[in-house]
Amino acid sequence: MKSSPYWIVNARLEIGYEWEEGVISGTRTELCDLLIEHGKITRIVPSSEILEDGLPKKDAKGLLILPSMAEKHIHLEKTYYGGPWKATTPVKNLFERHAEDRELLPMYLKQAQTGAENILSLLVETGVTHVRTHCHVDPQVGLGFLEGMKSAFETYADRVSHEIVAFPHYGMLRTQAGEMVREALRQGATHVGGVDPGGVDGDIERSLQTMLELAVEADADIDMHLHDPGHLGVFTMKRLAALTEEAGWQGRVTISHAMGLGDVSQEEARELAQRLASLGISIASTVPINRPTIPIPLLHQEGVAVMLGNDSLTDNWTPFGSGDLLEKAGRLAERFRLTDERSLGAALGFVTEGRITLDETGNRLWPLVGDEASLMAVEATCSAEAVARRAKRKVVLFQGNRVAGEW
Repeated sequence: MKSSPYWIVNARLEIGYEWEEGVISGTRTELCDLLIEHGKITRIVPSSEILEDGLPKKDAKGLLILPSMAEKHIHLEKTYYGGPWKATTPVKNLFERHAEDRELLPMYLKQAQTGAENILSLLVETGVTHVRTHCHVDPQVGLGFLEGMKSAFETYADRVSHEIVAFPHYGMLRTQAGEMVREALRQGATHVGGVDPGGVDGDIERSLQTMLELAVEADADIDMHLHDPGHLGVFTMKRLAALTEEAGWQGRVTISHAMGLGDVSQEEARELAQRLASLGISIASTVPINRPTIPIPLLHQEGVAVMLGNDSLTDNWTPFGSGDLLEKAGRLAERFRLTDERSLGAALGFVTEGRITLDETGNRLWPLVGDEASLMAVEATCSAEAVARRAKRKVVLFQGNRVAGEW
């Protein structure tokens, strides 16, 4: 539902950099007025210009305007969020965790929609207007979680856009989940999922082939979990790249986690990054700090689209998770020592599907006339400060409509 035209006045926009001896030393901003029509930004004028069209005005009071964020890797369907506190139970390996997970499935199924809506409420408040969730499907649970996710997204249809990955959590081959994934794609899932073709499925080639076949059949994209470390993970990525090229699925594949990239040399990581970039294969990361982090700046430098996500918000896998993607961008900056003005501001792009305010020389990239009016107004003087200080979000818009906060 698009709102009637209105102005956002006294909005702080970034207009360029300050330079000292050839080095960026700060960010220049100015107060502007933005006309919002039909879910888009249709005019941008200096706030000094007098508006006489009689349209309603929302006063941003100098808040910084930034693009809203996209949560690109989360599991909404299984969560403790919104319920009583519970820490995780120690296990010896992944398969013991899977066994525990199976025992909890009836509880998770019962609260799937409610739990998802609880998390969506939090995400919207933090500035998220797009969500890609992984959704457990297999012969044991059927499409129960998918129905819960579809209902939750229907509730939030005027606040977020979404994607749903049909995710065979315990293995595509191990649980013979292919038919269930196929049906999920018919029933509203947008992506084919998978997990660890080597470590879980035990047959890299057949697992990858199954994913590609399902994707081509349904004309769907792929988002595969890959936790397998070291050269096992790297080999799997190379085979996925080859199969992606054979199928003509360039630009339609995401590897989530891709942990093996954190275990190999810079040279090998760079070579693989160049291959992934040439095929438009993207990476989704949670920026883990309990193991070697994949080389995100290197991937970005080589042209790989890297997207961040929260993964989980307190469940039987982890008690952690704030739901705040701006915090993820800040963690990324801390981990890779992105401490200068330009690098901090550019880190915002990892949580906004690449939308950043300025290019490397200070030309404005966002917002531009014609851009979708999905944005957040934050308490910061520039995007670098917003990332470094995890700036408070005061107002969030989705396609021109206010979905969180107050002007």
